[in-house]
Amino acid sequence: MDAIDHHGIAAALAFHGLIARGGIDFGKDEAVPPGPSGAPARAVLLVGHAGSSIWPAFAAWRATQPAGLPDPLDAWSRVVIGGVAARFGARAVSPSDRPWLPFQAWAMRAEGLRPSPLGILMHPVFGPWHAYRGALLFDAPLGLGQVEPQSKHHPCDACIGKPCLKACPVGAHGEAGFAYEACLGHVRSPVGKSCASGGCLDRRACPVGHAYRYAPEQQAFHMAAFAGRS
Repeated sequence: MDAIDHHGIAAALAFHGLIARGGIDFGKDEAVPPGPSGAPARAVLLVGHAGSSIWPAFAAWRATQPAGLPDPLDAWSRVVIGGVAARFGARAVSPSDRPWLPFQAWAMRAEGLRPSPLGILMHPVFGPWHAYRGALLFDAPLGLGQVEPQSKHHPCDACIGKPCLKACPVGAHGEAGFAYEACLGHVRSPVGKSCASGGCLDRRACPVGHAYRYAPEQQAFHMAAFAGRS
C-alpha cells in the first residue's frame, strides 16, 4: 500500500486556500464510514480553512456558475476536495452528507479543540474564524500521532466578561443555547442590517483571532445564506 503523500495533499489544498486541519487514525472497534476501497476507513484527514483563505478561489469559481446555484460554497467544496481525493487515492466526504458524519467529534480529536460559548470550536490562533469544509478518508493510517486536548488551555476559560455572550441585541446566545428564531428574525429585519452585512455581532466580539476575521463580503455571504437570501 502506497504511503500517503501529506506534502502533496497540503500543496493541492493550498492552491484553493484550503488547509489540512489535522487527522486521526481510527481504532479497530470504531464504527467508521467506508474508505475509498469500500472497506472501513483506517483514517480521516479534515479539510478546512482559517479566515478568508478560501474566498478568492471560491469567488472566482462562483462567478463561472449559473445564477442562483443552491449552496454554492458546499458545491465548490465538494468539487475541490473531491478532486484532491481522486488525485491522492482518498474518498471525499462532506459535513452535509447523509447520514451525518461526526465532523465535530473528529475535529475535536484531530486538533484537540473544544466548543466556545457560541458552539463554534475555539481555535487558540484562529479563534472562531475557521471552518471544516470536508474530509478525506483513507484505507491506510495517517500516522500523525496524538494531539493534546484543549482541556487545560481553552482560550475561553481565560476570557474575562465573555463579550461573545453580550453583543447580540436579541441575546441569541446564552445558557439556554442558541435562540435560532430570535436571531433569524433580527437578521431579516431592518434593524439587523449590521449583522446581515458584517456578520454575527457575538462572533465579532470574540477577542481571539482578530487577524483571521472573515472579510466583509464573506461575512455577508454567510449571513445571507443563514437568512435564506443567497
